[in-house]
This record gives sequence, C-alpha cells and structure tokens, in this order.
Amino acid sequence: MAPLRLLIFSTLFPNAARPNHGVFVENRLRHLLASGTVEASVLAPVPWFPSRHPRFGDWARHAAVPYQEQRHGLTIHHPRYAVLPRIGMNVAPILLYRAALAGARRLIAAGARFDAIDAHYMYPDGVAAVWLGRALGVPVVVTSRGTDVNLIPRHAIPRRLIQGAIRDAAHLVAVSAALAEVLITLGAPAEKVTVLRNGVDTALFRPPVDRQATRAALGLDGPTLLSVGLLIERKGHHRVIEALRGLPGHTLLIAGEGPERAALEALAARLGVAGRVRFLGARPHAELPAIYGAADALVLASSREGWANVLLEAMACGTPVVASPIWGNPEVVREPAAGLIAAANTPAAIEEAVAALLAAPPARTATRAYAERFGWEETTAGQLAIFRGITG
Repeated sequence: MAPLRLLIFSTLFPNAARPNHGVFVENRLRHLLASGTVEASVLAPVPWFPSRHPRFGDWARHAAVPYQEQRHGLTIHHPRYAVLPRIGMNVAPILLYRAALAGARRLIAAGARFDAIDAHYMYPDGVAAVWLGRALGVPVVVTSRGTDVNLIPRHAIPRRLIQGAIRDAAHLVAVSAALAEVLITLGAPAEKVTVLRNGVDTALFRPPVDRQATRAALGLDGPTLLSVGLLIERKGHHRVIEALRGLPGHTLLIAGEGPERAALEALAARLGVAGRVRFLGARPHAELPAIYGAADALVLASSREGWANVLLEAMACGTPVVASPIWGNPEVVREPAAGLIAAANTPAAIEEAVAALLAAPPARTATRAYAERFGWEETTAGQLAIFRGITG
C-alpha cells in the first residue's frame, strides 16, 4: 500500500524560538509517522514581525523563527503571515490562507504531493486549511482543541467562518467528547466527528529511577505541589497560589513563563506565601519528567481546556493530580488512581481536594499504570482510519 502523503498545517507547532509551543501536535504527528504508512510535510506559519529586539517580547521571538528547520527528522516550513491589531481576529483566516497557499505551492514546485491536509485548531487555522484544501483539490481533516470551539465562536464573524469550515471539511476530530458535542452544536453531523484524545509518551514520561535523589537535586523537602502551563489567567496559577495559604508546609513549583509572572509573584508576596512558591520558568520538554516525578501532586486549575496533556504527563511519572471540574478533565481523571476532580474551581475547593488527595494518596505505581492505558496507539489507528476513508 502506498503511503499517505499528508500536509500538516498549523500555527501550533514547536520551533527553534518556542520549542514547547504546540508540542502536542508534533507528538501526535511523530507517533503517526512511526506507523510507517505516512509521509508528511509540515507547514507551520508564524506571525510576521520586523525586529528580534528583546524589548518586543513574544513578537521578537516570532521574528527569530527560521523559515525552515529540522526537528526529529522532519523539515518544518515557517512562512510568515500578517497579524493586524484590533481587526486581526476577523481577517486572520484570509491572511493565514494567503501565506499558506504560497508556502504550499513552493512545496509542490519542489516536488511534494499531498493526499490530504491534517489541520489543527479550528480558527483561524482550520478555516484557512479548508480554503487551502479547496485550492489544492485535496480533502481536509481539522482537529479542534479547546478555545477554538468553546470560546471563539462567541464572536459573530468567526462563528460563521467556523461553521463554514465544519461544513466543508472532510472530517473533524475532537480531542475530547465534550468538544465533540460542541462541534455538533455548531452544525457538524455526528458521523463526521471522531474523538481522538491526545496520548502520553510513556517512554519519555516515566517515574524517576530514584525519586528521593530527584527531589534532593531540586531542593525539595516536604509536600510539593506542581502547576504547569503558560503564565496566563486562563491557566489558573493564581488559584493554586491562593490555595497554598491553607496548606501550611506545602511548596508550590510553577513551571511555565508568560505575561502574568510579575502579577503572580506579587500575589504570592501579598498572601505571605512567596517563600513557598518557586517559579521555574519555561522548562525544556525533556526536563519535565523529573519535575513531575518529584512532585506529590500536580494541580491544574484551568478555566478552559480541551484535553489537558499535563494531567497524563504527571500521571505517567507516578504523580496523581487535582484538576478543576471543567469539561474535558473528568474524561482524563476517571479513577482514584488518577487523582481527584475538585468540587469547584476555587482556591478553597482546590485546597480541600489537595488535602484529601495527600491524606490518602494512591500508590504511585497505580497512577503510572493508569496513565499507561492512554498511549498513542489508539489515536494513531484512528487517524489512519480517517485519512484512508477520506482518500479512498
């Protein structure tokens, strides 16, 4: 059987300047390629910006992204697209589409051929991908991942464009059953939607060989909580910091970077817990297993998620979790071995759940065994079935 030739299209893809950005998309692709039945070209556009000067923050990091790079044996292409202030949300799909079409035509001129487009994130990426598929004459599969369908459709123009992409895509993937229901509410026929959860790399994320030595290397002594993610309001780090007031003797590690760091540091100081909060900054993906494994519990206090990868990553390292009761999380935390869902997404409820979990924690071997049921094999098989189905 000839290999499937896919064009992977997403602005959510790691690059040299932002190596953890959209790493879940790269991970899914790597496991798909490991099946030996797929060839892929990756088109991962980044916003255009003229300067790399550090004073421009994230915009400067976009400018530092190479136009082409190699990652895990794959060539990644990063065409630039314009981002316009104020009106950017409404025009983003057309600007992204134009950049993508030019990039795809360059790949075709160099000899690439595509049987289908595998796009990630419904807006603006999925909308642009459907237009790109129409221009290239190939079917498109779009994966929704969270905010792209549970928040952005509240805006009128994006909602109409998303509904058009839902209509014209060959198939839709949701990373959780909750997101699948939203796609159906937005007009997708149920038979056009498949739930394919994110998996966890159990070879990378595994318990430390010597947990006490790992904790000692990190300078940890006593109960340790971990919160992982971008330092933005939606990730809820502030709620975990507030919960720390009622958890004396507990240390909180926060792994991630973002615009809210100064505000979070100020909050910890104002609440009198700054001495028990350690900001680790953005950590390379390969360093996370040791940090997960050293913690006694991961706490995820997000207000919105599609499928929170950090939950399974922590469990695979033997660390149980406390997660907010938002859609998607109960699909991950289904048994006591995994951890607990907090009664509410409030500091008081998080404090209560952490205290209950650490008073009677599951065996770390049981938590690891639970995570091992969430490998990538099922997701890879589901992808292959979809692409074979739409390409005949």
